[in-house]
Amino acid sequence: MFSVPTFLIGLREGLEASLVVGILIAYLVKLGRRDAVSSLWVGVVAAVVLSLGFGAVLQFTSANLSFEAQERFGGFASLVAVGFVTWMVFWMRRTARFLKTELHGRLTTALTLGPLALALTGFVAVGREGLETALFLWSAVQSTQQPVVSTSSAFGGLLASVVLGYAFYKGALNLNLKTFFTWTGAALVVVAAGVCSYGIHDLQEAGLLPGLNTLAFDVSNTIAPSSWYGTLLKGIFNFQPATTVLQAVAWVAYLAPVLWLFFRPSRAAVPAPTPQQTASV
Repeated sequence: MFSVPTFLIGLREGLEASLVVGILIAYLVKLGRRDAVSSLWVGVVAAVVLSLGFGAVLQFTSANLSFEAQERFGGFASLVAVGFVTWMVFWMRRTARFLKTELHGRLTTALTLGPLALALTGFVAVGREGLETALFLWSAVQSTQQPVVSTSSAFGGLLASVVLGYAFYKGALNLNLKTFFTWTGAALVVVAAGVCSYGIHDLQEAGLLPGLNTLAFDVSNTIAPSSWYGTLLKGIFNFQPATTVLQAVAWVAYLAPVLWLFFRPSRAAVPAPTPQQTASV
C-alpha cells in the first residue's frame, strides 16, 4: 500500500528544506567558513525536532478529544493547513529565483553576529517549512484514513527529498527546479483541494456546517472504497464515493481559481526608466 498525496508532500516540502540547507552550507564552504557549519546544523536539527514535536502535539490533542471536538479540530486544522500550503506554493513560485541571493544575504549578516545567529538562521530557514509540513501532513493523513500507510509514505518522501537534495548539492543531479516546483506545486494544489473537502466534511459531522446528508453523488455501489481502484482514487485525489454537495462545491471553488492563478503567466517587470528618458519627461 502506498499513499501518493503524503509521499508528494514529504518529497516537495522536504526537498525545499534540503535545498535551503544545501545553499547555506555551500555558501559557508565557498567563504572558507567550514567551522561555522556545525552552528548552522544546530539550528536545522532544532527546527526538525520542533516540527516533529508539533506533529506529535496535533496527534495527541486530537486523540484526547470527544468525537465532535475531534471533527471540529480536524476540520479547522485542515482548512488552516490548506491556507498555509497555498500561500507557500505561490510564495515559492514567485521568489524561487531570488531565494539563493536572499539566503546568502542572511548568512553573511549572521556570520558577523556569531554562532547563535548562525544557528538561528538555520532554525528559521527550516522551521517555517517544517511547521507547515507537519500541519499539512497531519491533515492529509487524517483525510486518507490510513494512518500507517500515509505516515510511512510521507517519511519515504522525506527520505527521497534528502537523497535528492544531497545529490543536487554534490552536483550529481541536474534538476530543473522551476519545472519541478511548478508541477509538484500544481499537484499539491490538487491534494489541498481534497484536504479542503475533507475538512468541510469534518465540520459537517461536528454540526458546524449543514448538509451532511445532502449528497452530490453516491457511487459506493460502483466504486467500493475497499476496492483497488477506490483506494487508488482515495490515495491520489482523496476521492470519496459518497460526497456531500457542500464538499463538492468547496473542492471546485478552491481548485478551479487556485490552479488558474497558479498557471497564469506572471506579468513581466516594467524596466526602470533610463536617466535620458527621465530627463526628457
